[in-house]
Amino acid sequence: GRSVIAGYPWFSDWGRDTMISLPGLTLATGRPEVARAILSTFARHVDQGMLPNYFPDHGEQPEYNTVDAALWLFQAVRAYHEATGDDAFLLETFPVLEEILAWYERGTRWGIQVDPEDGLVRQGAPGVQLTWMDARVDDWVVTPREGKPVEINALWYSALVTMAGFAHRLKRPPETLLACAERVADGFARFWNGEAGCLYDVLDGPQGADPKIRPNQIFAASLPESPLPPARRKAVVDTCGRLLVTSHGLRSLAPGDPAYRGTFVGDRHARDGAYHQGTVWTWLLPHFAIAHERVYGDRATALGFLEPMGRLLAAMGVGTLPEVADGDPPHAPRGCLAQAWSVAEVLRAYHALSSEPKRPRRRNVPRTAMAMAR
Repeated sequence: GRSVIAGYPWFSDWGRDTMISLPGLTLATGRPEVARAILSTFARHVDQGMLPNYFPDHGEQPEYNTVDAALWLFQAVRAYHEATGDDAFLLETFPVLEEILAWYERGTRWGIQVDPEDGLVRQGAPGVQLTWMDARVDDWVVTPREGKPVEINALWYSALVTMAGFAHRLKRPPETLLACAERVADGFARFWNGEAGCLYDVLDGPQGADPKIRPNQIFAASLPESPLPPARRKAVVDTCGRLLVTSHGLRSLAPGDPAYRGTFVGDRHARDGAYHQGTVWTWLLPHFAIAHERVYGDRATALGFLEPMGRLLAAMGVGTLPEVADGDPPHAPRGCLAQAWSVAEVLRAYHALSSEPKRPRRRNVPRTAMAMAR
């Protein structure tokens, strides 16, 4: 079936990268039939509520070691349906999405399960990297993030609200989904770090709440549904803008952190040790641009954040965008010279910011939508 190659010259097709890349590579470029084929391929491979992290090159069984790929599937299906109105595909895919939610509720591999105390998704097992910050050198997991990662729970909230919208479209009761989403929004308030004026990166980890300032919090402001009230969305955007935004993307860790690494160079141990410890990631900049526009309503400024991407198109791989860059100026491009989600998210953001603006649904959406559903 169809898929997406995550990056040249050395990455294969990865579930997370494919779901994130799909809207930009296919829908923003007017190829919905390709999007449908890719979504169908991955939906067939859902197992215990999880999407494959990647398909091995030689026909072995897929690897299921990612907590977020299945949650990004909801974003990709929603983007496809918004672009096409393909209710037949939605009807076909709805049971798969229901299965994912059910497995997350009752628990699946690697400790992935909803905590009944607060409705948030927890994950993690020793020696396993499950989020997109997945660097590993032999037995060293550089950023394990065991507990309740902030972007996973932003995606979880969005998946529930998205699924409620799908249910309403298919004339099925959305009330239970909306009630779950409201509970997640209440639980998500625990991520607020009042001292730093932004969000914790992980809750309930082995050392408690992780105050490291990372870009993962931007998804709580950039996804179509936000579990945050407006003032906290603004605080997230402002913190990321002050500490993480560069011309080439967002730093994976704030420079003031003792673990910060400003260059992505050296042997494998040095590079992987810096991969998510300060290295800039291009694919995150479009999320910041979209979140900034939603907070400030200034489309010209938001598009301005993406302007350096035009120069990058000619700097490394002509007509494409790199995977990462150094955290320190001048932010030299590094990693794959052609990275799918870097290209895709810039395309998606340009498309979104050049169209009619969409505001994120507010935290009280579930109650409002429940009233409408009645």
